[in-house]
Amino acid sequence: MIRSGRPRITAAGATRYHVEIRFQPAHTAPTAMLRTPPGFDPSLTLSLDDDAIAHVFVGDALVQFNDSPGGLPWRFYKGEGLSAARHHAVGIHEGRAHVAVALDDAFHPRMLPSGLRAANLRNWFGVIDDATLSIAMRAVQLLEWDRTHRFCGACGTPTSHMQGERARKCPSCGLTVYPRISPAMMVLVTRGRELLLGRGINFPAGRYSALAGFLEAGETIEDAVIREVREEVGVEVDNLRYFGSQSWPFPNSLMIAFRAEYAGGELRPDPAELADAQWFTPESLPQLPPRMSIARALIDATLAELR
Repeated sequence: MIRSGRPRITAAGATRYHVEIRFQPAHTAPTAMLRTPPGFDPSLTLSLDDDAIAHVFVGDALVQFNDSPGGLPWRFYKGEGLSAARHHAVGIHEGRAHVAVALDDAFHPRMLPSGLRAANLRNWFGVIDDATLSIAMRAVQLLEWDRTHRFCGACGTPTSHMQGERARKCPSCGLTVYPRISPAMMVLVTRGRELLLGRGINFPAGRYSALAGFLEAGETIEDAVIREVREEVGVEVDNLRYFGSQSWPFPNSLMIAFRAEYAGGELRPDPAELADAQWFTPESLPQLPPRMSIARALIDATLAELR
């Protein structure tokens, strides 16, 4: 790869840095990061029979049995008196069908029978096995897309499911909508042995992470990395290297992670986005994101090379 860190001047007079991308295998990410389990096969045609593994949701809260959290067949939930308002095929894993199930919109977690509990997916990290949890992360995105697209966004007509596709179509104007995916960049900037980490304004106290932000319409992912770093902390970056990606269902993000090198500028955190941002050495790290996230995988892989 030819790499150039030479600044160039745009027509508006602003300094821009020429950046080229190097792709690096995603296997550098530790296996602790949540991802689709090996052998998982997506499907559109599965039915909600008694033996199907059911990922049951009240809104965006996953319903589980307190005494046996994990993937269980629909018959266990049905035996507790629950009924499906909507359901979607998710896929097949290890020979078992997995189906997303939504309870009625008017159903409240307090209405669950004794022994069942509903909680946001984050609350089940480390409680449910990773394979089941990653499939549940798919399931909740399908249910939320289905819930929010029951009516056409152009003309208001009720939509219907398309045969053979994961899509809803308006019978009146023909508008077709697919499950929403919101791409977001993530980048870990290094300066020698230092890592640039930020603390988001909504983070738990003391936690820092790699910088992240959503793409804008018409923007490339590399443009988004440069823009977001400049906007959030006021510095320039160079030598972008792709690290990996992770689906993140809060509510429908696709996190696309990079490494980058510091190329200039003074650190000036944007208070609208960050409570703080600092350079950290491997010997003086703050509290980091949980290990199932790509943010932690990105940080850990970088630290392994720096130490």
